[in-house]
Amino acid sequence: MATNPEVDSYLEELDHPLKDVIQAVRTTILEADDRMSETIKWKSPTFMYEGNLASINPRAKAHVSLMFHTGADVPGDFPHLEGGEKVARYMRFPDLETVESLREELESVVAAWCVLKG
Repeated sequence: MATNPEVDSYLEELDHPLKDVIQAVRTTILEADDRMSETIKWKSPTFMYEGNLASINPRAKAHVSLMFHTGADVPGDFPHLEGGEKVARYMRFPDLETVESLREELESVVAAWCVLKG
């Protein structure tokens, strides 16, 4: 898994009660497909392949909020992608156990995105 030093530094300096959960979500996304990359956009860790897939909202403190910028366009049935917006969808991770229980679904969202964009 290749990480971006800019994101590494950002996370080192980040004061967040769920930093370990943020890291677990990050690792899951980056390990799901070698084509995924990351950067800091909008003051948030953002994951990309042929466009922006998702960003972590570091301002949320009760859970890790992962916003899929065009989540409504990702093909497939993903029961934990929340939101009725025309474009965006969200997944929320309050703890490491939730990251683990939703790992396969999150990996499937990444895979579907890469197929869509590839």
